[in-house]
Amino acid sequence: MTGEARDAAGEGPLSGLTVLDCSQVLVGPFCTMQLGDLGAEVIKIERPGVGDQTRGWHPPRFGEDGPSAYFASVNRNKRSVTLDLGSDEGQEVLRTLAADVDVLVENFRVGTMEKWGLDYEALSAVNPELLYCSLSGYGEWGPYSDKPAYDLMIQAEGGMMSITGEDGGDPVRVGVAVADIGAGMYATQSILAALLGRELRDVGGQKIDVSLLDAQAAWMSYMATNYFASGEVPGKMGSAHPTIVPYQAFETLDGHVVVAAASEKLWRAFCLAIDREELTEDDRFAKNADRVENRETLVPILADEIEGYATDEALSRLADHDVPARAVNDMADVFSHPQIEARGMAREVEGPSGSVEMPGSPMFLSETPTAIRRHPPELGEHTEGVLRESGYTDGEIDQFRSEGVI
Repeated sequence: MTGEARDAAGEGPLSGLTVLDCSQVLVGPFCTMQLGDLGAEVIKIERPGVGDQTRGWHPPRFGEDGPSAYFASVNRNKRSVTLDLGSDEGQEVLRTLAADVDVLVENFRVGTMEKWGLDYEALSAVNPELLYCSLSGYGEWGPYSDKPAYDLMIQAEGGMMSITGEDGGDPVRVGVAVADIGAGMYATQSILAALLGRELRDVGGQKIDVSLLDAQAAWMSYMATNYFASGEVPGKMGSAHPTIVPYQAFETLDGHVVVAAASEKLWRAFCLAIDREELTEDDRFAKNADRVENRETLVPILADEIEGYATDEALSRLADHDVPARAVNDMADVFSHPQIEARGMAREVEGPSGSVEMPGSPMFLSETPTAIRRHPPELGEHTEGVLRESGYTDGEIDQFRSEGVI
């Protein structure tokens, strides 16, 4: 089903759910965008006159007056309401909104919502069914709980940068903010699990605490368990794999290819593809464990062979022998990829300032598909409508505006 067909197919699985999004930048907005893609009504709370920090993170932006590319990437399917949470009136409005929603997501510094009287205990008193998700750098407790954090810091502190980059080279951050995005994914999972608990087990509302550092540590996965099992601290290996050889990028005449020869059958096929069948008879490379032990000898031999081919020729040879291999694509390559095009993963939505392009949702559900129903909102675009729906009169709304509350 194409992206356009999904948009027209009907309601998503979370249709009827309302989310109050009090987050900004990436981790929280990424979480709430996923909920919006799945059909939830997401109300984004933003600071009057300023909005989400990422509104100002440009260039690039879409057109002269359109949203920044960063903001657009994680804020579709939301309605924007401006509200000064630092004021007594703004706090009271948020309490009114929170009384009628299912989920609240926030990523203020730990203690801020408590200071404003908008913490879980306060809001659950008016909405016992509320699922309240707090996102932070280090979590709600522990010696670092009150410290601020950015993705770069967490990639360093959580171990990602220690295993990213070339051996002997400087530490390198992953090119996209994986600490934020990883925590945002765990937040979404937690919210969906809590919704099931509320509906299936009558658990009621609850507090959800997800931290970037915890998420990054969890993402260390087999690198962490390799350390636990061996006591050896893993280091940087470029594109190589610690326990499979060959499984990495190789330079060609005009680019790079990656090869994943993750079995003995594929190893033999790889050697045939590059006309080095004799390597399969070499005891140093007979089994994967041997190749791992002797990678410093083997990899240069393979690299010398592959760098003599153009990328297309190398891929053709490897494909002829059913060896998993692909070119290293840039963004232009990715979004002109025939599979990406067939799956509708390059999306375009019209907004007040013109067309906005973005990646689509990777979640495909046959009966309740994800959809892009709303453009990334203008700052405060839906303030009056949302407040009216919550029972505020035009006179009250005008007074809020005159006082700078909205």
